[in-house]
Amino acid sequence: MSELRFNADGLIPAVVQHAGSGAVLMVGWMNEEALRRTRESGLVWFWSRSRGVLWQKGETSGNVLRVVEIRRDCDDDVLLVLADPAGPTCHTNEPSCFSRRLDDETVLPPVTPGTPFAELFAVIEERRRARPAGSYTTYLFEQGIDKIGKKIGEEAAEVIIAAKNGDPAPLAGEVADLWYHSLVLLAACGLTPEDVLAVLRDRRR
Repeated sequence: MSELRFNADGLIPAVVQHAGSGAVLMVGWMNEEALRRTRESGLVWFWSRSRGVLWQKGETSGNVLRVVEIRRDCDDDVLLVLADPAGPTCHTNEPSCFSRRLDDETVLPPVTPGTPFAELFAVIEERRRARPAGSYTTYLFEQGIDKIGKKIGEEAAEVIIAAKNGDPAPLAGEVADLWYHSLVLLAACGLTPEDVLAVLRDRRR
């Protein structure tokens, strides 16, 4: 830690990145004590420049950031913290602090790698916010948890039937339906696929 290049105020910027999705969650400042507490506790700590105090991310909201790995850049003057978030990172209740476009302030889902799974969830999140008329996803959100849960039960049964019939193409289609409705349920409950991946990652450990 002594080799890091803190600025004149004894601070170093720390970029927090989702360890699972790669989304940039937030940027904060650490001094040596904040970095020490982060490494020892496994939870992200920062130094508040406005309040002049140490603070643990999520200490009041419960939306802590669990450290997976800490990296330094090539100049030793910026930190990259890979973390598993325990809820929305931003104080606005968005998953990421980087949730608005510069041009028109439109709220967007967090920036994640362009996998079909991530892209589908981004569309679902947009439907949850905008509720466009005629959208099946909008219909599910408006019907609520009971309706979404019923659809998941139906799709799970259809997955089993397709598997017993031994035809790969229908099985893939039914699993796709099950995954889609499960993602809608996560969004309706304020969760993301990354929350599920964090649980699986902990179980593997």
